[in-house]
Amino acid sequence: MRRWLQRPEGSNWGDFGDDDRIGRLNLINAEKVLEGIREVKEGKTFCLSLPLDYPGGNALNINRNPPILRPLQRHGKVNFNCEMNQFDQEISDVMSDDLAILHLQYSTQWDAFAHVGTMFDLYKNGEEEAAYYNGFSARDSMIYPDCLEDTGLQNIKSQSTSSAIKLGIEHLAEHGLQGRAVMIDLAHHLGTERTNVGYEIIKDIIEKDQLKIGVGDILCLHTGYAEALLKMNKSPNIKVLNRTGAVLNGGDPKLLEWITDSGIAAIAADNYSVEEFPYSQRQSCCSALPLHQHCLFKLGIPLGELWYLTDLAKYLRNHHRSSFLLTAPPLRLTGAVGSPVTPIATV
Repeated sequence: MRRWLQRPEGSNWGDFGDDDRIGRLNLINAEKVLEGIREVKEGKTFCLSLPLDYPGGNALNINRNPPILRPLQRHGKVNFNCEMNQFDQEISDVMSDDLAILHLQYSTQWDAFAHVGTMFDLYKNGEEEAAYYNGFSARDSMIYPDCLEDTGLQNIKSQSTSSAIKLGIEHLAEHGLQGRAVMIDLAHHLGTERTNVGYEIIKDIIEKDQLKIGVGDILCLHTGYAEALLKMNKSPNIKVLNRTGAVLNGGDPKLLEWITDSGIAAIAADNYSVEEFPYSQRQSCCSALPLHQHCLFKLGIPLGELWYLTDLAKYLRNHHRSSFLLTAPPLRLTGAVGSPVTPIATV
């Protein structure tokens, strides 16, 4: 039996195959990688990640906390700056090993398709159920605990208690996330105050900067948000941040149509959620994250958040450029619904 009998309006479910798990990354083929490589003129690189202990605290999201680092043990000793001669007098080495407890979407990140789904009638029987990209239902694609004891940081056990077994982030990592990327410098044109950006603004900036955005390109949106966050030195001021940086208007049907028609493979922004969150024009029903629903659920377009793009944006503008080679694979962490990432731009 097919996993679904109807697909959402405007979706591409099945277009890349009934079992597809990488969405529009299918459009980043060998030729697109070569296109990206042809953008390299100087061999100069930019790190597009915040330090992974930013934003700092949990003021941006009370459910996400900074990384925790702890040393391992070695023969009953703390295995950090561990002098090995205490175990064997003939060994001069000093060793350190550590572990990390990571909230995978705390800082610079990719969202997997399993990050956001929606309630949808897959079988045209009038019954909605939790569903994800390409019609994978939660019933057979998500493993998760029933009790709070197996969530969060409490009572951490040595085995996993959740897994996106069909749409985990590892599929994006296996494909490789490298190719031609294009910068839309919203901060340059709009300033760094909060602006809700729809299709007409995007269209105007593309025309002014003479941007060439092709099928399979990765779109990067510079708003100045991450720059402001970095200057707060891990003490984020939420009132200031809520007034900082452009956000996409996920409820603008023309913008969503442009995202569909443009053929872009992925979108990354230096703000908190790419789009306005929660969506302020939402009625009593429907999604609080309409752009996430459109990209992750309907089209299979990965979303990157909290990237650091300011230095790259300045370089590109000063050199009358807008495109570059982007290398940004997520962790190949089986079953994860998101991943920290250290993107590298090469120009």
